[in-house]
Amino acid sequence: MKKNNYMLSKIFLIVLCLLLLTASNGISKEVEITDFAVTNNRDDLLVFFKVKGAFTKEMVKAIRNGIPTTFSFFIKLEEEKALWVNKKITEKQITHTIKYNNLKNEFMVKRSWDDNKPVTTDSFDQAKSLMSEVKSFRMISMDRLPKGRHYQIRAKAELDKVTLPLNLHHILFFTGLWDFETNWHSFEFEY
Repeated sequence: MKKNNYMLSKIFLIVLCLLLLTASNGISKEVEITDFAVTNNRDDLLVFFKVKGAFTKEMVKAIRNGIPTTFSFFIKLEEEKALWVNKKITEKQITHTIKYNNLKNEFMVKRSWDDNKPVTTDSFDQAKSLMSEVKSFRMISMDRLPKGRHYQIRAKAELDKVTLPLNLHHILFFTGLWDFETNWHSFEFEY
């Protein structure tokens, strides 16, 4: 009897180690903000950036199974103060949502800063690009920024928590393996 318990505990330990190893492979990928740039046109301060490494195998599988996936982007603009805490000027949250239609074999991406107009494509690469890029986002009107001051703009991205229908979250416990949140990425400028 003791020998059977000993053998069962060894098998359980080996299975547990294998599960932990495979789980760590799914989350070892680093998600980061890249190609961060700030510019302006005549009227507005514009922000550009990309999110790199956001799409894991598990996430792609979930998207292809029709589970809507949303990325949230948080952007803050502050006036830098030399001997004091920075002064918040504005902060924005924008979202990108992707949903796959199995019947039409197409992806629909909605971006909140683009009036949530659906963009449809049959190319997953194009859909991933739409999801992970922010281009020409109007952060603030230039007339609201006093000239001759130093500013810092920061951005981060995160995957919104997935709510699965019909209590599937009890079965699909692995969805936590593809959650992500980037570090804050900052850009300083003088205007």
